Amino acid sequence: MSNIDDFDFALPPELIAQHPAPERSASRLLHVAGKRLADMQCTDLPGLLAAGDLLVFNDTRVIHARLFGVKESGGKVEVLIERVLDAHRALAQVRASKTPKAGSRLIIEEAFVLRVLARAGANEEFFLLELVAKESAAADERGRDERGNKDLAALIERHGHLPLPPYIEHPAVGADEERYQTVFARTPGAVAAPTAGLHFDPPLLSALTARGVEFAWLTLHVGAGTFQPVRVQRLEDHRMHRERYTIPQETVDLIARTRANGGRIVAVGTTALRALEAGAARSSAAGKISGLPAAGSAETDIFITPGFRFQVVDRLLTNFHLPKSTLLMLVCAFAGIENIRHAYAHAIREAYRFFSYGDAMLLEKNHDL
Repeated sequence: MSNIDDFDFALPPELIAQHPAPERSASRLLHVAGKRLADMQCTDLPGLLAAGDLLVFNDTRVIHARLFGVKESGGKVEVLIERVLDAHRALAQVRASKTPKAGSRLIIEEAFVLRVLARAGANEEFFLLELVAKESAAADERGRDERGNKDLAALIERHGHLPLPPYIEHPAVGADEERYQTVFARTPGAVAAPTAGLHFDPPLLSALTARGVEFAWLTLHVGAGTFQPVRVQRLEDHRMHRERYTIPQETVDLIARTRANGGRIVAVGTTALRALEAGAARSSAAGKISGLPAAGSAETDIFITPGFRFQVVDRLLTNFHLPKSTLLMLVCAFAGIENIRHAYAHAIREAYRFFSYGDAMLLEKNHDL
């Protein structure tokens, strides 16, 4: 495997997009086919696809996963929900001046209380939290225990905040509530948006349909680990966070039909690609047809680095990714390290906008890998 330093680059901070483009499909699009680059717009995407191609979208919806509160001792805490486990429990990152201990209580948004049960995760990077109190102080005074009929996910959605990425320097405002969700977001559970999907609006989707491009859907709930830095020098020592995904049978059938008719499978975002390739690995492990993902729900910690053999995806639509990130490693695996270095250097020279609210790339798979 490669070394982490192979995936570093210098990015001028002014190229980190702090706000979305005025319109979703107004973002720029860099078409990367090996060393050949073409500067385009996202509205040009229909002309880059053919009738019978299949776009695979991630329909996850971002929840209000960022919560603010205090410990019983009075110290401030910030909680970032990683995953809601059931009506009363969740995994989360907790930021505080002192690490909270098991049994301690966190008063969240002056509305409800979470108890810290234990550290969790492969590297104990998360806390297991449990809802233990009523929604409001008034309910406490009435002595009415509402835990039995209060759902933690509903409390998070009501009292929490949209979790914009750490490199976006403003707190989430009203416009972010709309623009940090895709227009097709429908399955709550993500703590970060599948950002390649942010470029699609109804006119672009209509233009793609008129072109004869077909659509398929899956769900992968993006976790907070997507922003975690790689803390090891050798990639083989890194352990990915786990994420939940669901691939409907209808999507598998559409992929099979597209393949049979000579069309191309285009993943909209690295999350869609990870789900498809993880599903293909499950299918292969079960002795089923290679090149088709297994239908159903599962978890994946797939780590895609150069040398990976892609079974499903032919083309990838994606944003520009952070230096030394696992997502940058993924696109290097897909399109080739030197090709991505060439493309990123061009994008910096041409002042493309980077990261979640930034511009997009359409990558052709490097068949020489």
